[in-house]
Amino acid sequence: MSNFTIYLATFLCLFASKILGQETFETKAKNIASKIEAITKEEKAALKTEVEAVNKQLENGTITFAEAENKKKTLAEARAINIESRVAKEQENLKDLVQLQVEGKIKERDSSKTIVIHWDGKFNSDKNKNKNGERRTTSQFVFATGLNNLIVEDKLQDSDYSFIGSHFYEWGITSNTRLFKNHNLLHAKYGFSVMYNNLRPTDNRNFVVNGEQTDLVSNPVHLKDSRFRNVYLVAPLHLEFDFSGSETKEDKLYFKTHQSFRFGIGGYAGINLKSKQIVKYQDNDLKATEKTKGDFNTTNFIYGLSSYIGYKETSLYVKYDLNPLFKNNTIDQNNISMGIRFDFN
Repeated sequence: MSNFTIYLATFLCLFASKILGQETFETKAKNIASKIEAITKEEKAALKTEVEAVNKQLENGTITFAEAENKKKTLAEARAINIESRVAKEQENLKDLVQLQVEGKIKERDSSKTIVIHWDGKFNSDKNKNKNGERRTTSQFVFATGLNNLIVEDKLQDSDYSFIGSHFYEWGITSNTRLFKNHNLLHAKYGFSVMYNNLRPTDNRNFVVNGEQTDLVSNPVHLKDSRFRNVYLVAPLHLEFDFSGSETKEDKLYFKTHQSFRFGIGGYAGINLKSKQIVKYQDNDLKATEKTKGDFNTTNFIYGLSSYIGYKETSLYVKYDLNPLFKNNTIDQNNISMGIRFDFN
């Protein structure tokens, strides 16, 4: 497991550098987070309206139940694609911001006033937050990014897939509920996330479907890029231990979250929204990009274990799929991801 140790050490370095200059990064990232949240709400509201129209057609008898279900599925897939395309730009902005912070290129700012994001989309200052105390259930925007790879028989396949080029993204909304009325340590953290798992094969290879098998094979044409992406909609659930503690003001007990060290352990389950392979190559003077969408014999239902440990909003994050990536392959290949996670309260 020496490769896994390297994997962990890489992100320990990133995590340490991320702690520095957190406030400046936090403000910029929250602005991006609010844009992503607005896009998601807008698309969900539009989907709800479309589904209600389909239900009306079903009630009027103009379409059958099967036709209604097919329409709903098509509408849901279309809205998922809309969200992905609209959020992609903001994800790139956030990715660039993370890189700037890791490189120490973001200056410190005045921390006397901080703006935080809540589930209702409204902004409240920390001054009002301390005065009124936190609710028992709070909400967060979650963004995670890092390295992605496969595990085969407890071994990391970093020779088959680019160590740096294979990466993952995750964004979503979570709720954080304090489990005990008068104690702040244990919290239940739950919500929805969209996961993007990317693999970049090495040695000029790409995936090819051979019946029920999906094989990684050499391509006779020189490839400038080969990438395999899977997009999932999942429901994560974690038991979070938060050491933020509490404070007493005027004989009243107030609880806080995400103000100190915390760690969570749990898992996730969901569905595969899309599998896509992108291959770029040059044939003489012609440059070409091929994008192939299909199921690639990937597992439709995803479930796995995940954990994180960190300080305030920033933490190290690891997730491992218990299901194999390809459902019929003779050798199970399980996805593993490790990176940095941000929970913006």
